[in-house]
Amino acid sequence: MAILELASRYSEKAPVRIKDISERHGIPNRFLVQILLQLKGAGLVISIRGASGGYRLAHSPKDITLGQVMSIVDGHSSQLHQNSENSTPLSAILFSTWTMMLERHQSRLHKITFADLLEQAAGQSEAMYYI
Repeated sequence: MAILELASRYSEKAPVRIKDISERHGIPNRFLVQILLQLKGAGLVISIRGASGGYRLAHSPKDITLGQVMSIVDGHSSQLHQNSENSTPLSAILFSTWTMMLERHQSRLHKITFADLLEQAAGQSEAMYYI
């Protein structure tokens, strides 16, 4: 949510304070700090110090994918490891199927940019206005 908020304010070029993101989305400050530090370490966000400091995207929302962010935040939690010592034909086919599903899922996430998400959100806002 934090990076989507930063993406929505990308054109402003002004940093966004953690407090503002926290209050707007109901996310604890401590959690946001951890996430933003991971994203900063990966080069996706920039931190600006000082009274008017905060965070902003290091790249355009069209150049950052959901897959990139998920990989950074989740790390390797989505990777599977097969225990070859206890492998059976049933467990091997299940492992193979699960791995294929994860690869397709990750491939799809790497095609969705934050600009795409902002465009979808804008479309939903317009649809809700007309209802």
